[in-house]
Amino acid sequence: MKQHEIVGYNRANLGKTESKALRIEGNVPCVLYGGKTQVHFYSPAILFRTLLTTPDAYEVTLNIEGDEYKAILQDAQFHPVNDQILHADFLEIVEGKDIKVEVPIRFSGISPGVQQGGKLIQKMRKLKLSGPYTKIPDYVEVNISNLELGKTVKVSAIQLEGVEILDSTALPIATIEIPRSMRGKAA
Repeated sequence: MKQHEIVGYNRANLGKTESKALRIEGNVPCVLYGGKTQVHFYSPAILFRTLLTTPDAYEVTLNIEGDEYKAILQDAQFHPVNDQILHADFLEIVEGKDIKVEVPIRFSGISPGVQQGGKLIQKMRKLKLSGPYTKIPDYVEVNISNLELGKTVKVSAIQLEGVEILDSTALPIATIEIPRSMRGKAA
């Protein structure tokens, strides 16, 4: 997984009014859980740009007033109108404990169906994985070099070592759609 660092400060007061005041100052209220204790902290909103604008999975080093924690961004809440980040949840990475994370899917190869005029339709962008954080890949590579017109690649076609795939094996990842102009010829 890629690395990212966020500097945070412990929160003295919890609650709605304190959270609103933090957001007005340009900070994001956060919580770190999954370890021995929960840590409530806040961090400048600008530090979340890399985490939120890319589909990649990141291992985040949280530096909260000198205490360092390794974590992953579990959830982020946004304002419904202006897309400002309102709250972030981090899951602490503990040795010997599995984590659940979504990892982006990337395609490799050239599909013969696309070369014949078909259109590649990506049904899934991310895949849910569970396992030790050292085994979680940066991305899951799916080979589409044998996809013909009208064919689909499913989750069951992916094999990963040391990591469990949490998505249903029957879900389609990508399909080659037959264009309308060719449907009569294919039938």
